[in-house]
Amino acid sequence: MSDNRTRPSWETYFMDIAHLVAKRSTCRRRAVGALLVKDKRILSTGYNGAPSGLKHCLDIGCLREKLNIASGERHELCRGIHAEQNAIIQAALHGVSIKDATLFCTNQPCLICAKMLINAGITKIYYHSGYPDAMSIGMFKEANVELIKYRENS
Repeated sequence: MSDNRTRPSWETYFMDIAHLVAKRSTCRRRAVGALLVKDKRILSTGYNGAPSGLKHCLDIGCLREKLNIASGERHELCRGIHAEQNAIIQAALHGVSIKDATLFCTNQPCLICAKMLINAGITKIYYHSGYPDAMSIGMFKEANVELIKYRENS
């Protein structure tokens, strides 16, 4: 029996899962999903939203919208935790080492996440969409973290 399906590459497989994880996001402005992977195994996932047990921005509104804060600015004025941060936190919570892991993320990490990912020992990052943050790109380069813009069918 012949089957014409094509198996996705590992990069496509993991990026597709990151996009699925992003659907759990509770942020009104941007849905982001992240996956930490090592040896072709998922170690942890994360999406952006309010901390566990707190009200979601989808339910109570967005503080950043109310204050008219531009994307990429004043990260501290937000109820949400970034997807990359949540993936790191989930790994820590469950005692899973992410040293030398690869991050698959629907968006390029911001500067705050870049610093956390570098210190967590992440060695490679695939991202789907850009997030214009030249400083994070510079830090990744200086830390020898490979930053790869994901291309469909890679």
